[in-house]
Amino acid sequence: MKTKTLRQDKVNVITLGCSKNLVDSENIITQLKANDFDVIHDSDDQANIIIVNTCGFIDLAKEESVDTIVQYAELKSRGEIDKLYVTGCLSQRYKDQLEVDIPEVDAYFGTLELPGLLAKLNADYKHELIGERSLTTPQHFAYVKISEGCNRTCSFCAIPLMRGKHISRSIESLVTEAKHFASIGVKELILIAQELTYYGLDLYKKRALPELLDALCEVEGIEWIRLHYAYPSKFPREIFDTMAIQPKICNYLDIPLQHASDSVLERMKRQTTRLEQKELIEYARTVVPDIAIRTTFLVGFPGESDAEFQDLCDFIEEMRFDRVGVFQYSHEEDTSGFLLQDDVDAETKADRANKIMELQQSISWDHNNAKIGKTLKVLFDRKEGDFFVGRTEYDSPEVDNEVLVDAKTNFVRIGDFAQVYITDAEEYDLYGKVVSI
Repeated sequence: MKTKTLRQDKVNVITLGCSKNLVDSENIITQLKANDFDVIHDSDDQANIIIVNTCGFIDLAKEESVDTIVQYAELKSRGEIDKLYVTGCLSQRYKDQLEVDIPEVDAYFGTLELPGLLAKLNADYKHELIGERSLTTPQHFAYVKISEGCNRTCSFCAIPLMRGKHISRSIESLVTEAKHFASIGVKELILIAQELTYYGLDLYKKRALPELLDALCEVEGIEWIRLHYAYPSKFPREIFDTMAIQPKICNYLDIPLQHASDSVLERMKRQTTRLEQKELIEYARTVVPDIAIRTTFLVGFPGESDAEFQDLCDFIEEMRFDRVGVFQYSHEEDTSGFLLQDDVDAETKADRANKIMELQQSISWDHNNAKIGKTLKVLFDRKEGDFFVGRTEYDSPEVDNEVLVDAKTNFVRIGDFAQVYITDAEEYDLYGKVVSI
C-alpha cells in the first residue's frame, strides 16, 4: 500500500515521437491512475515526478528526446522536481550511454519495461487493466496497437533494435479493447503497428489482418476503422477485398514505400521493386476505387544519385498519391545502411525533400479541387477560432487534410459525424457547410 506522501505525488508523462509511443504513454497513465496517482499528460501544470517517453527514430527525434531529458534534469538539479524517469525507444537503444551523460535521471527503462518503471514508483502492474486504456486523444478516436516490433531488415531502420521482433496481440484481446473504447464513446479506431500486414503470422501462422478487421467490424459503436503502417512487400491483397466489403473500414491506407528507384530500393533492402509497388497501388485502386493512399518517402539515402531521385519524382507524378510525407535519411549506427557512406550532403537532402513536397502540393491541390461540389461524411475533432475542424475517411489525425466549416453559420458537436457539402479547397484543406447531422 502506498504512503500518504506517494498519494500526493503528481506525475507528468511527456510523450515524444509517434502514435505508437502515445499508446505506450496511455498504458503508463492507466496503470498509474489505477495505483491512485494523480497523472497528467504533456502538461505545463506543475508535477513533482516526470516520465519522459522518448523517440529514437532519426537524428532530429533523438535530439528532441535528449533536449527534453536535459531540460527536466536541470529542473531536478534545481530542486523543482523530485524524480525523473526516462523510457521509450531512445532509452532502450542508448541506456548505458544516457546513464553516463545524464546521471540526474533516477532510472532509465526500455520499451518493454513498464512493470519495472511502475515498481520504481512503488506501483503494482495490474494485469486486469489490459484493454482498458486511458486516452490522451480526443474521446472519439483511439490508436490501437495490434502488434509490437518488426521482423523486417530495411537497411536504414533502427526500429527492430528498439522494439524487437514482431509480436502480435490476439484478436480476442483487440476486440475486448475495441468494445471498451466503444463503451466510452470512441467512434474511430486507428490500427497501428511497426508492420501492419505481418499481423498474425506468429500467433496464427498466417497473415490474419482480414480476420481481425472482420472481428472489429462487429463491435457496436465503432464506425470507422483506419489502417496505418503497411509494408508493400508480399502485401496480403485480400485486405482490399475486406475493405471493399466492410463499410466500417475507411477507404484509406498508409503504406510507406520509401523510394521508387529499383537500385535505391535494393540498397534499402526493401524486398520490392518499382513495378511491384505500382501494380500493388493499381490493384488497390481497382478493388477499392475510392481509396486514398498515404505514403512516405526517404530521400538522401547513401548513393542516391540525381537520376535515382528523378525516378522517385517521376513515380510520384505518375501515381498521384493522395497524401505524401518525406523524411531525410539519418545515418543510424548498427543498421546495415550504416556500412554505406553517407555521401548525400545535408543541403541536397533538404532540397530533395522540399522538391517532393512542392510536387505533392500541386497534386493535393488537384485532388482537393475535385472534391468541390461533393458531400462528404466528416468526423469533427475540435473547434479552432471561427471554424469547426474535422476529417473525412480519407484523412488521419494530425498528418492529413482537414475540413473546416464556419462556426458562425454551422453547428456541430465535437466527436460527431456530419454530412458536409464542400464549397472551396486549398492545397491541404477543404471548406464546406453542414447539410445534415
